[in-house]
Amino acid sequence: MDRLQMGPPPALFTPGQRHNSMPVKMDVYESDLLGFNHRFQSIREQREASEGLIQELLTYCERTQEGLRQENATLRHQLSESQLDLDDARTTRREFQQRLKVADAHVQSMSAEITNANNRNLYVLVLLDGDGLIFQDHFVQAGIEGGKKAAYALRRAIVSLCGQFADEVEIVAKVCANLTGLARAMRRDGCIEAEFDLKEFALGFTQAKAHFDFIDVGYGKERADSKIKELTRWHLRNYNCKQILLGVSHDAGYAPFLDEILQDHDSRARVTVIEGSPTVRELRDTKVNVIQFEELFRADKLINRSPDSSHNASFALGPGQQGQLQTQALATMTVPPVTNAAPAAPAAPTLPASWAAVTRSATPPPQITTPLAGKMAAAKARGASSLTKAAAAAAAAWNPGPRGLDAPIAVMPVALESIKKRKDTDKLCNNHYLRGPCVKGSDCCFEHRYKPTLDEIHAIAHLARLNPCTKGQECDIENCIYGHHCPTVVNGVCGHPHCKFRVSEHPPDTKFRNNHIEDN
Repeated sequence: MDRLQMGPPPALFTPGQRHNSMPVKMDVYESDLLGFNHRFQSIREQREASEGLIQELLTYCERTQEGLRQENATLRHQLSESQLDLDDARTTRREFQQRLKVADAHVQSMSAEITNANNRNLYVLVLLDGDGLIFQDHFVQAGIEGGKKAAYALRRAIVSLCGQFADEVEIVAKVCANLTGLARAMRRDGCIEAEFDLKEFALGFTQAKAHFDFIDVGYGKERADSKIKELTRWHLRNYNCKQILLGVSHDAGYAPFLDEILQDHDSRARVTVIEGSPTVRELRDTKVNVIQFEELFRADKLINRSPDSSHNASFALGPGQQGQLQTQALATMTVPPVTNAAPAAPAAPTLPASWAAVTRSATPPPQITTPLAGKMAAAKARGASSLTKAAAAAAAAWNPGPRGLDAPIAVMPVALESIKKRKDTDKLCNNHYLRGPCVKGSDCCFEHRYKPTLDEIHAIAHLARLNPCTKGQECDIENCIYGHHCPTVVNGVCGHPHCKFRVSEHPPDTKFRNNHIEDN
């Protein structure tokens, strides 16, 4: 029934019509199939694309996973190594911390030990040039006890300046001087009665404290200087030496040395000059620290105050002034004949005991000397009485050095001219007639047999005095026959036209007849 109802009415279909409708339906079916096929192809392409995408995704994931796996393995390995490094670093750090702790403790211990060592033997060094820095008279006059008192007073004065270190610091003092020359100069100054007083004082100064010494350096200007300079350099390098006091205010020769050591700021703070006599300009120019101990040291220099001629400063008249001088005999002397085989010793001439040893052109004096005793005192007194007032005034104002001024020689012009006329081998031997028998004997080229008068002896001595002693003021030969300063200066004028002495061996402001005096 359903079929009847669904089917079309028979009358509607005719054979002719049925034959014409079939192609139309076939076209529809074919188009549908093509559409399905197209759609199927599209779906299949999409499915293939999806499968390709999925395949690519899987491949990508696989590669990524493999890379991550390798990276993870690498990181794990690195982590393991880092852990080992960390453990090692931790161990090393702990070891270093422990070693650092030990090192710190050691450094602190060493620092404390060094500090204790640096502060254990602190000292102040006192170096005094005793030829110019002179202790007060009352100390020296008291001999041994005075030396001890001077040492104690010097120590107290310096300790009082040490502040908080006063109880810990040691005072080391050294006085360097030519003891013999200084004693002679102090006796001439009148501050001591006998040269032995200074030696007693030096002994007491040395005995007072273990670190106090009075050093006799002997003759030679540079001996005390060089000792003081070298000691200063050495102790400046010692940390325990907190201060060096130099008693050199009188000597300009220390100025270059001070310029050298004061370049360093630390050294400048540790060096001080003790002022006795006023500090010379050259030292002041170095800007060195200066301190005074007025109760210990003299502020004035030694001068010649001795009334007797052997110690009174004086100048003999030059060749052009002999006529102005009325002379007397200094002493008597006889000279026995001299044989070639064994020359006899002449009687000792009574001449001043300060004639010098050697000249620049003459042979050295003999080492064996004959004391000039006899009538020495009378000769010196008569020589002194012949000085002019001008010479005496000049003597009081000038001291040439540690030996002092030579004793004056009174000369008769006639006798002087007689001696000067002798030429060549006829000249009288200075050493033979002034110091005793000539050690050369018959080998000497000068005259030994002549018997000079007393006035001629004075003339020989005067002419010998015109020749400078090679040791100058450092000469320690008592009966030296040569000059230790120019003897021809009168009223500020050196009258010798060919004076052989240096400018420094004349009083200050001397005028010269020798135009070439600077060449000496």
